[in-house]
Amino acid sequence: MKGERQGHTIQATALVNEAYLRLVEIKRVRWQNRAQFFGVAARSMRRILVDAARARRSQKRGAGAEMVPFDEALVVSQEPDQSVIDVDEALKALTAMDERKGQVVELRYFGGLTVSETAEVLKVSPETVMRDWDFAKAWMSRELRRKDS
Repeated sequence: MKGERQGHTIQATALVNEAYLRLVEIKRVRWQNRAQFFGVAARSMRRILVDAARARRSQKRGAGAEMVPFDEALVVSQEPDQSVIDVDEALKALTAMDERKGQVVELRYFGGLTVSETAEVLKVSPETVMRDWDFAKAWMSRELRRKDS
């Protein structure tokens, strides 16, 4: 969330809380291991951020809403909501092309996992994660620049 715009309405603690509530609602999951949990949690956080960005984008600016001040230490965003949606769309395209590379981005970008944690989740070596991460960053950067132009 450190890449989000200033004044973002979702605080890190609120994001984790919302993800927890969604994970608790899943009744029939038997967690196999910590890695599976982190994978599902990262996907849940991605969906929360994208849904929130889409909701804010669909509302008219202002619309009589009262601004609620947040503690500066808890402000986690510096980019417009559209960037989260653009990243999500680019990630969907990357995942369609190469599912593991898409999972690497989801776990690292949305889940905040380290290279070794991502390797554990995907059951690959850290070197493979780094190769996938380097490729995915370059590919997504190109896709996002293409979208901007």
